[in-house]
Amino acid sequence: MTRFRTSFRLLAATAALAAAWTGAQAQTGAYPSRPVRLIVGFPAGTGPDIVARLLAQKLSEGWNGVGVVVDNKPGAGGTIAASEAARAQPDGYTIMLGETGQLSIAPSSYTKLPYDPKKDFAPVSQVVTSNFMLVVNPQKVPARDVKQFVDWSRQQKGLFMGTFGAGTPGHFGAYIFGDAIGVKPEAVHYRNTGDALAGLMSGDVSGAFASVGLAAPNVKAGKLVALAASGETRAALLPDVPTFKEQGYGQLVFQSWFGIVAPSRTPPEVLAKLEADIRRAMQSADGKQRMEDAGFSVTGTTAKEFGNIIAADTVTWGKAVQATGFKAD
Repeated sequence: MTRFRTSFRLLAATAALAAAWTGAQAQTGAYPSRPVRLIVGFPAGTGPDIVARLLAQKLSEGWNGVGVVVDNKPGAGGTIAASEAARAQPDGYTIMLGETGQLSIAPSSYTKLPYDPKKDFAPVSQVVTSNFMLVVNPQKVPARDVKQFVDWSRQQKGLFMGTFGAGTPGHFGAYIFGDAIGVKPEAVHYRNTGDALAGLMSGDVSGAFASVGLAAPNVKAGKLVALAASGETRAALLPDVPTFKEQGYGQLVFQSWFGIVAPSRTPPEVLAKLEADIRRAMQSADGKQRMEDAGFSVTGTTAKEFGNIIAADTVTWGKAVQATGFKAD
């Protein structure tokens, strides 16, 4: 009887270990088995939010309906969201749609940044890039191309450029523009997109750098005029608007990007699955078309490529921040 009980206990222990191992394997292989939280550092309706929601929908479709919940945490140029994402449980169930300002500009513009983009995050995939449009209010500014805007600006008491937040690519884009034309701009920071557009409409600012997706509806409706595009080539949504390069300002080529990052200690197998699924979603005809219709250029890079982009842009934008002497804190 004793021998029987001992054998029974050994069999039970072996079965328990096997079950635990099988359960662990199933849990790893089944990721995601519950909704994934996607943190976005900007309000609903902004460029990052649009990208996040389009990506969330495509990922959910590929994950057999497992939800991706977009969680907007706006404030401080996206650094509030990044701080929260950096402290999240590294299990793949909290990820962030990072952007240029949070990951490549903030290290230079903040004296004390509450997170370290290099140490606290694992890059997963750059999803899209976004070029900018220099836009003006046609009721307030008579210019219809860059040269006319430059000539008009030099006759004013100052060049007031609206931004969608201090420390954002549009903010430093205004300084890059001012440096190129020899006019020092006064950056007027607004809390959100709606306030910035209101400032343009009222004539409180002379112009602004807006993403293609945001600019296009207002330009097509006649509310704003786009003077130039910041990309290497013209934007598909506004093909009649020439680039800065076409108008003789070759140094004015810049863009922002959005991509997925996860807390740095997220398991490699989870990161690999996220990367593969994001790239698959962005390479699908439907996913690509939706992003392009919203004014973005799809990239869908590997994790290594995205890491290299973040590192290179940290140097590039760092020089721009240093030249302005700007500090966000």
